[in-house]
Amino acid sequence: MAQGTVGVNIQAGNARAAVEQIAEAERAGIPATWGTIGMAGGQDPMAAFAAAGVQTERVLMGTCIIQTWPRHPIVIAQQALAIESLAPGRFRLGIGPAHRPAMESTYGVTWRKPLTQLREYLTVLRALFDEGEVDFAGEHVIARTKLRGPVAVPVMASALRPKSFELCGELSDGAISWMCPRTYLVEEALPALRRGAEAAGRPVPPLVAHVPVMVTPDPEKARAGVRGSLGYYAQSANYRGMFEVAGFPIEETYSDALLDDLAISGSAEEVAAGLVGLLDAGMGEVLAHPVIDPEDRSGSIRSAFGAIALAAAQATG
Repeated sequence: MAQGTVGVNIQAGNARAAVEQIAEAERAGIPATWGTIGMAGGQDPMAAFAAAGVQTERVLMGTCIIQTWPRHPIVIAQQALAIESLAPGRFRLGIGPAHRPAMESTYGVTWRKPLTQLREYLTVLRALFDEGEVDFAGEHVIARTKLRGPVAVPVMASALRPKSFELCGELSDGAISWMCPRTYLVEEALPALRRGAEAAGRPVPPLVAHVPVMVTPDPEKARAGVRGSLGYYAQSANYRGMFEVAGFPIEETYSDALLDDLAISGSAEEVAAGLVGLLDAGMGEVLAHPVIDPEDRSGSIRSAFGAIALAAAQATG
């Protein structure tokens, strides 16, 4: 059995509830917590992690992801350093360019050349954290500043298509997937990550597999929940292309075969086994995303936490 970290994605209505969930995950024995930009009900996830850092002792905390377009990399670095000072050795920074519709409509930016922008952000952040200073002028970013000194904050990035996984292999401390079927992660993402690392002459960073999970004996209920989580991705050319490469072309809706390859459901023991199975398949870490039952929100989160804690114990045992 491969060893690795199994963590959970935090989903809460506000920052206070997010902090409480992170503390609950630590008590449950889950070693890592993550948060998307919506982790705290639209409130700032970096602020929530800072608060959680002083109310917990062991659990790792990571962003999956902080969007790059609304924040300058120096600002992101400053926020990350504040959390690192509050919770030394426990914060992992995950960044990504997100998607055109949301970025342009929300922030009024001109979303273009996302891989170039991500490369520049990774370059700036790596310089700040590894060397304590940066002097960089690129197509998207100009950054010139000094910190008090180097600091060990891992910098990870989102990845969807092979080129982004290659970039993560070249420059990041880990690639974070989102809504990628297991088949695609094993056959496309991992090889691309290795190619990028080999081209740069560096060790292959971990692939963090972000996977939906639901503890339920009813596979149709799990599929319905995952369909809701997928939302508009059927209209996204990038996601449609990824699903097609994985062997699941999108027609009128998401097929049961795609949903079953994408998510893990069943009893707590079956969910735990599925999560550990991803580590056995080569993932460096698994990020379990509880699928929320609208009729029992707290219960679905609680049952998912139990299954994730069980997987974490098996992965480290």
